[in-house]
Amino acid sequence: MLKLIKLEWKKNHIGKYIRNAIFLAGILCLFLFALAYLGIANDPELGVPDFAPGMGNMSASIELFTSMSFLIFTSAMLSSFIVSAYENKTMNLMFSYPIKRQKILISQMLAVWIFSFGALTLTKLFIYGCIWMGSRTMVSAFPIDFDMTSFGFYMQLITKSAVIVTMSFISLFVGLKMKSSKAALISSFLLILLTQANVGDLTMRNNAVFPVILTVVSLVFAFLSIYRVEKKDL
Repeated sequence: MLKLIKLEWKKNHIGKYIRNAIFLAGILCLFLFALAYLGIANDPELGVPDFAPGMGNMSASIELFTSMSFLIFTSAMLSSFIVSAYENKTMNLMFSYPIKRQKILISQMLAVWIFSFGALTLTKLFIYGCIWMGSRTMVSAFPIDFDMTSFGFYMQLITKSAVIVTMSFISLFVGLKMKSSKAALISSFLLILLTQANVGDLTMRNNAVFPVILTVVSLVFAFLSIYRVEKKDL
């Protein structure tokens, strides 16, 4: 399986995704640093931070913007690795290899999941680190509510990263069903609205049970994406 995963990275030119992930991390860090210390979130009339309910702490903003960005990023990777292969018929060639179709699809899904999980985790660590370093010499517009010396901080960061990346399997299923990369990307935007948006004071973002349910649902969709693939016509 590891050889297949490495082959997928090589075949899909993983170097360009590394560059894109680094660029995305830099943009997010600059934006969130400006949000914390340069006053871009301040109300122009009142001169105080203007934020949605549940977004009053710095960690909430970091989690929101990194989650949104990497859910789309991961869905785009899955579309490129898998859905587009169905669209341009290159999957026919891959399924002609003396390897089970399910194993090929699982290796593609794991190749994207492993890369995106690592990229999201490192991006969050980089941003949290920059914000924390800034707090030593500047005053943040939002409370710095995280402790990078705590073991719980890293456990929570890893868990949330895994949940967000796993959610992209829902987008993959939609893309495969419709055989459309655009459908996969659109569904990732809908997932963002479902999981991150506010309706008044109502949001699923801080619900402790919701991530667990969402992870289970995402894994079910991942299973459905490879179910009976050995017998399906392309």
